[in-house]
Amino acid sequence: MMLLYDDLVELFPNNKGVCDPSLQFLTVTSYAKINQPKGIFIPLYKDSGELKEAIDHGAIAALWDEKVPLPTYTPNQFIVFYCNDLLKGLKKMIELYRKKQQDMEEEQIEQMRFYLLPETSLNGNKQTYDLSVMMNQLEQFMKDSYDGRGE
Repeated sequence: MMLLYDDLVELFPNNKGVCDPSLQFLTVTSYAKINQPKGIFIPLYKDSGELKEAIDHGAIAALWDEKVPLPTYTPNQFIVFYCNDLLKGLKKMIELYRKKQQDMEEEQIEQMRFYLLPETSLNGNKQTYDLSVMMNQLEQFMKDSYDGRGE
């Protein structure tokens, strides 16, 4: 089970780029340097990296603070979902993903990958966490690291 383009358009009606209702996103990350095939990049942190690096690592979309100018090098077809608070936008995405998970039978679930915390906060474990655990850790981590965009 993945988030689809149409799912995100419902959450973030202010968007640009290619329109493909059947497009599935495979990863969500807040770090540009992470390999992110069919990924959604969310620059949450001061050290998240640049959009160009995220695109080079496979990002095909971004959740972007509507008050921050999009880099001029951004390809026209690159999908951008605008919001006024990146952390709240991420929470909305995770809530929708969890709801979709609950609606499916266990054997039908193909997991989407979320990479939202730096490797150091994963204690060397590169596995993705259960989303509820991850959200608790993310909220704690954000108190120290969130760059404040959209607040």
